[in-house]
Amino acid sequence: MATRIIALFNLKPGIDRAAYEEWARAVDLPTVNALPSITEFAVFRSVVTLGSEAPPPYQYIEIIDVADMDQFGRDIAAEAMQKIAAQFQDMADVTFILTDKLG
Repeated sequence: MATRIIALFNLKPGIDRAAYEEWARAVDLPTVNALPSITEFAVFRSVVTLGSEAPPPYQYIEIIDVADMDQFGRDIAAEAMQKIAAQFQDMADVTFILTDKLG
C-alpha cells in the first residue's frame, strides 16, 4: 500500500529563498526521486491563501509518494540521504505528516 507524506515548512530565519530553491532543484528533488522507494517527490512554493489576504501559514509544501515504507526506511538511512536530510534540517522548520487516502 502506497503512503503519501506531506511536509509543511518554512525556511529558518536568514535562509535565502533563492539559495534554498536552487538546492531543492539541484540536490533534493533529483536525489529523492531516484530512491527505489519513491513513486514521486515534488516541492511546491506557497503563493496565496485562497479567498484571503493573509499569507499562507507555510512557505513550502512537499508531497512524497512512497511505494514501500520498509524500503523508504532503508533509503533514508543511507549516508547520502542522511547528508541531504541534515542540509534540509539546517534550512527549514518542517512538520512531516503521514496520510491515508479515504476511499
